Amino acid sequence: MTPLTAGIAAGLIATAVLSLLMIVKGMMGVMPGLNVIAMLAATMGTGTTMGWVAHFVIGIGYGVVFSRFSQGGDMTKAALKGIVLGIVGWTAMMILLMPMMGKGLFGVEIASDLLIVPLATLMLHVIFGAVLGASHNALIKDRVQA
Repeated sequence: MTPLTAGIAAGLIATAVLSLLMIVKGMMGVMPGLNVIAMLAATMGTGTTMGWVAHFVIGIGYGVVFSRFSQGGDMTKAALKGIVLGIVGWTAMMILLMPMMGKGLFGVEIASDLLIVPLATLMLHVIFGAVLGASHNALIKDRVQA
């Protein structure tokens, strides 16, 4: 698998894991105001299906970016690189996207507890990044060993 293809696949894998966590969060009734799919759909003026499509396209984009600066190596280093990329994405989300979607800087308009949204979304981005890095590394290793 080429690095780019591995990036696309890793982006899909990491986004699937993130999506499962988001669905579980929703089923548990945790932070009902933080529905990224609905927020994306509303920002685009579309329905939920397009919100999901955008969510996965963004995840694939992360994978493509990741494939450009990580070419295999140690699994731990790859996961850490993914976490760094996840934190960069989280920062952009908190400073740019949340205000654009009408949720305020760091999502302060979503919940009464000012720290819950930034901390929860940071945790999700860290998990996403770790899965992205680890899965990309595993897919690249398959290529190297083949």
